[in-house]
Amino acid sequence: MTDVEKVVLITGAARGIGLETARRFLKEGWRVVMLDRMAETLQAAAHSLGSNRIYHIVADVSDPEQVANAVEEAATKFGRLDALVNNAGIADFAPAMDHDYVLWRQVMATNLDGPFLMTQAIVPHLIEAGGGAIVNITSISGLRASTMRVAYGTSKAALAHLTKQYAAELGEHNIRVNAVAPGPVETDMAKKVHSDDIRRAYYDVMPIPRHAEESELANAIWFLTSSEASYITGHVLAVDGGFDAVGIGIDKLRQ
Repeated sequence: MTDVEKVVLITGAARGIGLETARRFLKEGWRVVMLDRMAETLQAAAHSLGSNRIYHIVADVSDPEQVANAVEEAATKFGRLDALVNNAGIADFAPAMDHDYVLWRQVMATNLDGPFLMTQAIVPHLIEAGGGAIVNITSISGLRASTMRVAYGTSKAALAHLTKQYAAELGEHNIRVNAVAPGPVETDMAKKVHSDDIRRAYYDVMPIPRHAEESELANAIWFLTSSEASYITGHVLAVDGGFDAVGIGIDKLRQ
């Protein structure tokens, strides 16, 4: 099986890390299914890549019926599925006591239910293909507690553990399951919530004092999906410039 014949399905692919990951897989010769619920943005993103190895599907990963239909559509389009990148996610930053149940469920539905539903739907296709790889996009906020992230951080911590649960059971089917935990990344979301003061507070103590480029996350995702990581499963790889290693506090978020 050559990489030109392999197929990856990427959720949250209309922009940011998802779009950059799609670009990386194309570079490696894969066929790419881009999934997102933002129809116009997704169509424009897929068109911008300028490849006949791209197929895009509009779907919400928190909806079981939409997920099932999307995975079947993807498998029918290219005849097989070899990898899944669970990148779709949302964030709502607020003090813990300001989070109501509606906001909690919105975050959990996308960040945790979504990867569960996508994985349950795609695994039979990966088994049929002889095995494959799944990469979940968690967060540094799921490895260490922080202010303003009671729902987001908890959802990402649960996703990190879900990664290990699937790794424990799917290895016998030659399916590896890993996660990438980004630290600060130059995404649209980061630009909205990371003020100049917050950035300075990060950089004063980070071993690598800058935000990551989206391509640096795509490189890590690609590695964990590729045959170069053939003996790696159940691992959460922090791509964070040392953020987690030094236990950074973010007091600026309290102000």
